Amino acid sequence: MRCLLCEKPSFSVICKKCQSNFLFPTFHKRELEEGFYNYSFYSLSELEDLLSSKYYFFGDRVFNVLAKLSFERFALNFKFDEITYAVPIDDHSRHEFSHTAILARALNSKNIKAQYNVLRATNIVKYAGKDKEYREKNPRQFKLTNIHDKTTILCDDIITTGATIREAKKALEKKNNKVLFSLTLADAKL
Repeated sequence: MRCLLCEKPSFSVICKKCQSNFLFPTFHKRELEEGFYNYSFYSLSELEDLLSSKYYFFGDRVFNVLAKLSFERFALNFKFDEITYAVPIDDHSRHEFSHTAILARALNSKNIKAQYNVLRATNIVKYAGKDKEYREKNPRQFKLTNIHDKTTILCDDIITTGATIREAKKALEKKNNKVLFSLTLADAKL
């Protein structure tokens, strides 16, 4: 196969050289509401083409590389007094795999355990290219199952306005879960 970035022959969808040269994550922090933050590893402009791979058959391999470079490294350094649960936002499979489940799985560590199939959108509206007003008028309407009284971290691929993350946080809090923060691969405002 060929590397998606440099197009040279590679055993990985993105070669090791391109991973180290072009995909070195930097940590970004954005306050979504008072005292609640989203942390991301890249700007959307850095990853836009790679993130669109979630719509294609090879996207799981791309997301596994990105998750290893960012979420997995984060988990190695994360310390907390109790087990924290990584909750992917709307982790059902639309294209043979769930990109948010891949991100949550990368967080599995001594202190973090991924929880799947617990936070699902009942309104499958497309937000791509839509403004804040549209997103607020068309909420995801999350259904939460099988998690309560836990300490959690939300996981998603992109943050734009933060509306989805705030809505997911509220859904978790209704079942007495504490949401420490959210993690995303990319931030559209960077």
